[in-house]
Amino acid sequence: MPAFLRRTFRVLAVVLAVLVVPAVGATFSALAAFGALYAPGPERPVPAVAPIPHDPAKPTAAVVVGDNGAVVSDVLAPYEILAATGRFNVYTVAPQRRPVPLTGGLDLVPDLTFDDLAARTPIADLVVVPAFPDVGEPSTKPVTDWLRTQAAGGAQLLSVCNGSGVLASAGLLDGRSATSHWLRIGEFEADYPAVNWVRGQRFVDDGDLVSTAGILSGIDGTLHVITRMIGPDVAAAAAAEVGWQHTDPPVTPEAGMPDPVAIINAGFIWLPPKIGVLLTQGTGEIELASVFDTHGGQSLAARTIALTADGGPVRSRHGLTFVPRAGLAGAAPDLDRLLVPGAAARGVVPVDGGPAPEYVHHQPGFAYEVTVRDLAGSTDVATARWAAKVLELPADSLVLDGPAWPWVPTLFPLLLILLAGAAVAWWLSRSRRARRR
Repeated sequence: MPAFLRRTFRVLAVVLAVLVVPAVGATFSALAAFGALYAPGPERPVPAVAPIPHDPAKPTAAVVVGDNGAVVSDVLAPYEILAATGRFNVYTVAPQRRPVPLTGGLDLVPDLTFDDLAARTPIADLVVVPAFPDVGEPSTKPVTDWLRTQAAGGAQLLSVCNGSGVLASAGLLDGRSATSHWLRIGEFEADYPAVNWVRGQRFVDDGDLVSTAGILSGIDGTLHVITRMIGPDVAAAAAAEVGWQHTDPPVTPEAGMPDPVAIINAGFIWLPPKIGVLLTQGTGEIELASVFDTHGGQSLAARTIALTADGGPVRSRHGLTFVPRAGLAGAAPDLDRLLVPGAAARGVVPVDGGPAPEYVHHQPGFAYEVTVRDLAGSTDVATARWAAKVLELPADSLVLDGPAWPWVPTLFPLLLILLAGAAVAWWLSRSRRARRR
């Protein structure tokens, strides 16, 4: 082999050897970060079924969740908006009644099983389908079978974010127009070519199927469905009730890749801060989702864990049941922060050895806007802007204060490259000296 080729191969080998160390570390870190989003909690007793009234004069809305979980905002934001109208019977439903992980470490106990719902009404008037972690997998079969039955019976379908993938995997979107999150729509185009995938819109109305784009586009889609089913005044009142003021939100991106800051956070925050989220009775569902999805779901910069003061279950403003993963006293010494969602939350007694409680929603504004501002101040502005982008939260007017960039995790790969380069250079120098001898 000519000498210049040997030198070229040697240089390439050195470059690959230098890059492989941070690449391997980033891969394991990213897998851990994404795996943590839907990690199930410990075994806990299932709380008894609370009395859930049913008014036959009202339409029934069912928000479905799978056995392996769902995106927290996709579930809780439409649920609260529908419940806030007072014009629907609103239930969360699932194949089984047991704790289901929502992204960020919040465990929901569904109101009803599919059989329980059938005892009240065989076909729901509205079915809301959030994003699942196991789209197209055999584990979703109980849900997709049930969705086919609901669609055949005339239910109005509303998919939120990548919930359109769940409907597509059930064959319910073939020949129909639909949209999805801009990060995943290209994948769905390849997997489900019989669907007319629409880019760049916050929601697509195809009659008895309404699909929405990214996560908080689900709010616009839900309000649109309420307008169709009940009326515009009811939809406007529900929007005001939850603080959603974006009557003409910006168009969703058509497609894209993760921002560099998301890659840095997922790949190089190897010991993410641990944030306890204290659940209190009567907290709004959107307030809860804003903390778990912003800090624990989309930022990729921290891990959130649901806690209660006594380790027991709590019920949200409109009656959803959540079970914590630990009690406050036992978890507090290991926490970096303790956030308490809810504008009305107060009076939490600090635990010795643990962080002071922070009432994240005591500032005015829509719950997600307040939480994104908190993320900017506690982490950095670039991460907060990424979280707003992936949430599809209109953030052009948001004033974000905090460090500009996550400099510490950014330095990790650079330091690894320098160390790996120095090690390879030493090995090559040692090898050359050995050959000369």
